[in-house]
Amino acid sequence: MREDEAGNLIGRREGAVEGAPVVMTGSHIDSVFDGGNFDGPLGVLSAIEALQTMEEKGVSTSHPIEVIAFTDEEGARFSFGMIGSRAIAGLIEAEELENRDKAGVSIAEAMAAAGLDPKEIGNAKRKKEEVKAYIELHIEQGKVLEKENLPVGIVSGIAGPLWMKFTVEGEAGHAGNTPMVMRRDAMTASARMILMIEQEARKNGTSVGTVGQLSLFPGGINIIPGRVEFSLDLRDINEETRDEVERAILTEAERIAEEKGVKLSVEDLQRIPPAHCDEEIQQAVRDAAAEAGLQTMTLPSGAGHDGMQFTGLWPIGMIFARSKNGISHDPAEWTSQEDCAAGAEVLYRTLLKLAN
Repeated sequence: MREDEAGNLIGRREGAVEGAPVVMTGSHIDSVFDGGNFDGPLGVLSAIEALQTMEEKGVSTSHPIEVIAFTDEEGARFSFGMIGSRAIAGLIEAEELENRDKAGVSIAEAMAAAGLDPKEIGNAKRKKEEVKAYIELHIEQGKVLEKENLPVGIVSGIAGPLWMKFTVEGEAGHAGNTPMVMRRDAMTASARMILMIEQEARKNGTSVGTVGQLSLFPGGINIIPGRVEFSLDLRDINEETRDEVERAILTEAERIAEEKGVKLSVEDLQRIPPAHCDEEIQQAVRDAAAEAGLQTMTLPSGAGHDGMQFTGLWPIGMIFARSKNGISHDPAEWTSQEDCAAGAEVLYRTLLKLAN
């Protein structure tokens, strides 16, 4: 095993053909605040198990296979995710390492504290010709497979997340001595914007919009909020559709700001286009599931994953394992041992197809 310049942990099993491009697999092992145990680790542990099984059975592959535990996929600390996979794809800039957490610590400073040199992160980039394909096993984080009573699914594509930060500036004042008609309340303006975001995201039936962070200042019980900051996570499997919803939200937010007499500023935190999974890899997963005697179906992923950073570089594919009640990013997150095993079996068989 080795650690690259971005902190990714990489294990490698050599192939029989010298110089053949690698088949990459794996996932992430970081989590969100108050998260569960399956989101990410299932893909890493199952990939390790797949390679261990190859060793035990004496199975050789033409191409080498690498298992990667990616650094900071979730972006929970810095509101900037997929750091490890971005680095491997060569898609991370030095200025992006200045994103800071709530304590004011930057990504670069956190890397240095972990023994990594942020100036060397560019060396984690992999050349296009070095890699043949990427395949990942992940829990669904939704209810579709459970509804269809299927243990595994084939992912057709990954919705692209757009993360934004809204800052609404009004005027702080005394809660008792400021008449309602004279207020420039940043919180009530923000509340209207947040409700509007939900309404706009629901209109087309495919987009999702979530306000997951909210801070108001000064924060006193008897003070009219003078400034409010809130996040927006907007996603759709179709980039054009997502961007149409974004435009509608921004237009309506500006109208609300003008009506309420507050100032609005909006900052992009990350903007990732949707990623479509390779048709040949989808077929390889389909064949692998059939060989294992498993029925399956094809479905999109609303959640983002490391593989989407590799679009345009290498073919990507994903396998879903059924999630109980569709719960994820919560301690109640659960996938049964049987469904974990089914997903791992399909991953094992798919890796053999891709690496030969």
